Amino acid sequence: MNMTEPMFLALTALVDAPRHGYGIVQEVDRLSAGRVQLKIGTLYGVLDRLSAAGLVALDREEAQQGRLRRYYRLTDDGAAALRDEAARMAATAEAATTRLRARMAGGAT
Repeated sequence: MNMTEPMFLALTALVDAPRHGYGIVQEVDRLSAGRVQLKIGTLYGVLDRLSAAGLVALDREEAQQGRLRRYYRLTDDGAAALRDEAARMAATAEAATTRLRARMAGGAT
């Protein structure tokens, strides 16, 4: 699966506990220091794709003030996919950092 940044952040938001949609939106905002602000419609598209891939699952549903809240949880496959993507991103960042150091050491502009 080609993992987008919103997918990566949604999975990251679910690492420590199941969350409902608005809770995921808030956690993504916090994790990205406000850089990524998911709209609810976008979030549910992301959750549908992650669910279809088996990376998240419905944890439970609760009635809150007459509305049904769905809580999602990270699956074991989701944790593995997140770990793999984090490692891929770290390796890419390390390659970029190494090249930038070499460029700066060589005096290139």
